[in-house]
Amino acid sequence: MMKRTILLIAAMLCGMKMFAQFGDTAHYYVKYASTGSINRTNDGNAHLLNNSLGFKVSKRRVALNAAAAYIYGKQNSDLTNNDFSAGLDFNLYPDSSRFYYWGLAAYDKSYSLKINNRFQGGVGVAYDLLKKPHASLNVSDGILFENSDLMLNDTVPDVYQTFRNSLRLQYKFVIKEIVVLEGRHFLQNSLSLGSDYIIKSNTALSVKLRSWLAVTAALTYNKLNRTNRENLLMNYGLTVEKYF
Repeated sequence: MMKRTILLIAAMLCGMKMFAQFGDTAHYYVKYASTGSINRTNDGNAHLLNNSLGFKVSKRRVALNAAAAYIYGKQNSDLTNNDFSAGLDFNLYPDSSRFYYWGLAAYDKSYSLKINNRFQGGVGVAYDLLKKPHASLNVSDGILFENSDLMLNDTVPDVYQTFRNSLRLQYKFVIKEIVVLEGRHFLQNSLSLGSDYIIKSNTALSVKLRSWLAVTAALTYNKLNRTNRENLLMNYGLTVEKYF
């Protein structure tokens, strides 16, 4: 884990170094969301808590993003979720066209998906299909290196490395400055084994109460075919965001 943490820090320093090459004004954005659900009946109870934090620094030709999320859940006395993820990525815009380059370093562990430790890092290209102040649609593709420590059939350790093709669809639509629909969806196929693939899907619908506060309903789906595990989370809560 220490090695993976060092790699994440190195990626951050690399991104900061790129920022120093450009003299235009930096813009900052921070976002925190806390969503969850509670269900209690005569037969038992269940609860789920999902916290996420994001931070972005952007200039004219480069943007650096950092994010972390933690999900914890129980069904009666049985643990269902104890999942953590953290990531660092940058976008490099060489000119005013809709094409740009991206780099990524990410770490996660997940009780529900049987991931003891997983590190991913790679680079790729992206294209803005739609880029307007209140509507954006983006597709990207690239190659990731992955080092994973998994648990197969709940008991069999599986430590391996692979390269993946990572395809992403991302969008954000804002209606009358009040309603916001946004999503990020990934399909990551191993280049060495066709049956080894990962699906990640995050969709959120928010209604703004203030410029910085919104009520949010979120739907998250993850599938890891190698462990034959998946999770589907639907919860609601509050989102706080600030530009400065």
